[in-house]
Amino acid sequence: MFAYIDGKLTFKCPTYIVVEAGGVGYHINISLNTYSALANAERCKVYTWLHVKEDAHTLYGFADEGERRLFLHLISVSGIGPTTCRMMLSSITPVEIQNAIIQADVALIQQIKGIGAKSAQRIVLELQDKLKKEGPDSLISMPLHNTTRDEALSALIMLGFGKQVAEKAIDNAVKRTDQDLTVEQMIKIALKNL
Repeated sequence: MFAYIDGKLTFKCPTYIVVEAGGVGYHINISLNTYSALANAERCKVYTWLHVKEDAHTLYGFADEGERRLFLHLISVSGIGPTTCRMMLSSITPVEIQNAIIQADVALIQQIKGIGAKSAQRIVLELQDKLKKEGPDSLISMPLHNTTRDEALSALIMLGFGKQVAEKAIDNAVKRTDQDLTVEQMIKIALKNL
């Protein structure tokens, strides 16, 4: 529902922040990783995810798109909820979590409070292939001034294609034409080649 909230940081503690945007103060749950990234900022842009339950609507915020993407991967695992994910992101960095999953380092994942042996194995089993497919730099934020190629690549990755495969398809699409392609044209040509 909310992609991000950009506004004045009116309150910050290690578990949540309040961001005022458009005259509304948003209570956003955060990880220690995001807390550290915000440092002494007076304004911030926080990428969000809204968790809707029967009795509550809870916003979770992330310092960058990569952390949010990892969070969404983690909550897709059976038995892992938003609170556990936030605990994971507070215990070790998103990059360390991603590397532990890719390298099947169950022992490291198991060291996180609330994660037992079975949960750690389930996380590795369900996410290892997905994270390998995305590539090691999938947690790095997208550039602020995306080129047409970057936007097309990002769209293909979001559609579920591996980064290397998508890059190759886009490069082939660009080579085949001598005119400047729009993002849509580039994606359509690349999809035909995938």
